[in-house]
Amino acid sequence: MYQGGVKINEKTAQIIRFASLIMPVALTFYGLFIQYGVANTSHYVSDAVFFGIMIPWIVMATFHFLYTSISRTINAVALIIFHVLAVLYILFVSGFANPFIAGWIILFSATYAYFGRDGLRLSIVVLVATAAADAVLHSYSSSIIFTDILTALAILIVGVTAISISQAMEVDSEELTRSKAQETLERDRILTIVNNLADAVLSTDENGIIRVYNAACLNLLDTNTGLDGKNIDEILTLVDADNTQVKLLDNLQKSRGVVVRDDVTMNVADETIRLEVTYSPIRSSYSVSKHADSQDGYILILRDITKAKSLEEERDEFISVVSHELRTPITIAEGTISNVQLMMDRPNIAKKILQDAVTTAHDQVVFLAKMVNDLSTLSRAERGVADEEEEIDVKAMVNDLFGEYSPQAAKKGLQFNLDAGSHLGNIMASRLYLHELLQNFVTNSIKYTKGGSVTLRAHRKDDIITFEVKDTGIGISKADQAKVFKKFYRSEDYRTRETGGTGLGLYVAVKLAKKLGTSINLTSRLNHGSSFSFDMKSKIK
Repeated sequence: MYQGGVKINEKTAQIIRFASLIMPVALTFYGLFIQYGVANTSHYVSDAVFFGIMIPWIVMATFHFLYTSISRTINAVALIIFHVLAVLYILFVSGFANPFIAGWIILFSATYAYFGRDGLRLSIVVLVATAAADAVLHSYSSSIIFTDILTALAILIVGVTAISISQAMEVDSEELTRSKAQETLERDRILTIVNNLADAVLSTDENGIIRVYNAACLNLLDTNTGLDGKNIDEILTLVDADNTQVKLLDNLQKSRGVVVRDDVTMNVADETIRLEVTYSPIRSSYSVSKHADSQDGYILILRDITKAKSLEEERDEFISVVSHELRTPITIAEGTISNVQLMMDRPNIAKKILQDAVTTAHDQVVFLAKMVNDLSTLSRAERGVADEEEEIDVKAMVNDLFGEYSPQAAKKGLQFNLDAGSHLGNIMASRLYLHELLQNFVTNSIKYTKGGSVTLRAHRKDDIITFEVKDTGIGISKADQAKVFKKFYRSEDYRTRETGGTGLGLYVAVKLAKKLGTSINLTSRLNHGSSFSFDMKSKIK
């Protein structure tokens, strides 16, 4: 690699070395032509002088051609020697006005390339001095002086013009290189930003061929294969709500602005996902200024909205079902109270009838209160209102529950049992969630048990505490066991239907268990009772 040149680069250096090698060879042949009388000149001194100039010149040019890693000083010495040899050749072999004087342009180019404007000025001075010396050596012959001046002017004009053009092209080249580097930098910055977006982003050309895409796009498509150069319709096989394939490229070409669609689905890794697709044409500033009906391509943003749409549909369904479930008790309560108001104005209405009507209305209000309570619990669990863990004395909690619901069980003639181990220890959990989960099981067992017993158990084995509520009630059929944890589900069993319930209790229980980091185990047999249990790890011994 050349060192020290202010304008030099590897390609330029290679051209200069090759020209420096060819030039003395050409001049040698020209000198031989002079020697044998093929070319005429009055400057040729002798064969000894001729070969004394050319042999060192060829040796120096060969060395300069073969050895590329040379210093700035050696380059300077080589150029001085080349200039001296060129001057000697002109004065004592060929004369100034010879066909190969144009070779001095090579010296112009080399000195300018290696040493800038200062080197070029020195080379010009040497050329002019050589022309003057040639005139002096030939006794100021007017023809020779005139010819030398014209030749020197021609060489100067051509050489300086060539170097100026080269310099201008070099400036343009540097500007182009700088522009490309800036463009690459901006592209890399944009790609960095795009790759850090959570949404899948890709752009295509006007024919729908993918040119740019981000990492999220590969994640969405579940692939590690590059997308560059592929057709958009081959990569995104979309289907609309009518199960009709969407030709995405056709939609892109018809678009005149930003378009958003959320009615399409796509199969990815044997799974159907819902997509929100936002796309828009990309128009250059030229197209906009000329109002051309063309674009440079298209930009697409893809977002997986499967979960969002599922939650939205679930929310709509939930609101619809809740509205329906609330309508019946509200209607019954409102109608019953209205009847009571009318009957109270009639003196002949039996007190028993009024009491029964008020009781019916009260039962419906209690039902509504239970539903509102379940919905409130569900809302708290979903929003994480009571997620804070605290240290809970397990034995104290089950004792409190036993004391709280013993009167209710006794009122129904049921035996309420507490089976708690002596060394239960403490756990870290949300007190509200754990209490409401156990309370849910206890109230359900008391509600659906007509005779027999309800047992609340809490036992510890190693660091696992098992909570269980077992009853001798009506039980749950195998067909219903897979459905009882769904919201608003109630068994078709008449014994279930004759007992008031919202159908939310076990659905809420599942949500609470999930918040507590556990799962519910159900064991039941129709007409023999049910058992609901779950395990929790004791974090404090």
